[in-house]
Amino acid sequence: MAEHAPKQLLHLVFGGELTEPGSMAFKDLAKLDIVGIYPNYQAALKAWRGKAQSSVDNAQMRYFVVHIHRLMEPDGPH
Repeated sequence: MAEHAPKQLLHLVFGGELTEPGSMAFKDLAKLDIVGIYPNYQAALKAWRGKAQSSVDNAQMRYFVVHIHRLMEPDGPH
């Protein structure tokens, strides 16, 4: 019997400089930092933490984790 790999729950980590700290609008979309796509939330969170901590001195820099699997399968596991 074949082993079953855990289902991939893809997550995207990206960030960039916002127009102002409370905003969700980026200053320059061409300068977004696409950190990567990860197979689970734990791996994405680790990448997010590293990038967020490296930019802590810039109040306008923000990184986000996007749950791609929720966009691909809206009725699937969350």
